Amino acid sequence: MDSELPKQYLFLDGKPLIYHSINTLYHNKLITTIFVVLAPDDCNWIKHDWSEFSDKLIVLNCGGATRAESVLNGLAIAKQKNWVDANDWILVHDAARPCLTAAQLDKLISELTHDEVGGLLAVPVSDTLKRSNIDNLVMRTEPRENLWQAQTPQMFRYKLLIKALQNAKKLPITDDASAIETLGLHPKLILSDTYNFKVTYPKDLALAELIIHQRNNS
Repeated sequence: MDSELPKQYLFLDGKPLIYHSINTLYHNKLITTIFVVLAPDDCNWIKHDWSEFSDKLIVLNCGGATRAESVLNGLAIAKQKNWVDANDWILVHDAARPCLTAAQLDKLISELTHDEVGGLLAVPVSDTLKRSNIDNLVMRTEPRENLWQAQTPQMFRYKLLIKALQNAKKLPITDDASAIETLGLHPKLILSDTYNFKVTYPKDLALAELIIHQRNNS
């Protein structure tokens, strides 16, 4: 991101990027608690005012070396404190996806509420995919039929999610659905759109700025 400041604290339409992710979750009436998992040495969070979310927000400074470890640590503490029950639905969302809409969130929850496994927001892959060698030469074109690009939130019941993450501790999983898959289960893909992208590069931040600014001023 060409910045020493962690990207979740870069400003987006006058607020830290993570503010927008929290704001969408906060205004959903079915979501009762929002856990923000931070690194143990995070010193940027307290520089901002989060009081408008105080009735739902719980901050946990227990982040790990990987995404999976951070989620697992957060879930473990939440259970120890009796903040969650085994059958509660848990939605895991990237702080770096600030453009999630209320409609996307509503759709995810409504389509998965009675699902036995759970699932995630995703979009079908539309671009042609090339597999390269170490010299960046095309080795072959990969078929894109039935390929989806995973997004967040990803929604699973507490007892299933923590079992999956514990089971996959030594595996190179990149999202929560990957952990669920290691149990032989099949998460459901809920159609989203490309606006719910993950801010990874400086150009992504600029695009998110335009989207958020337009929404806030429409």
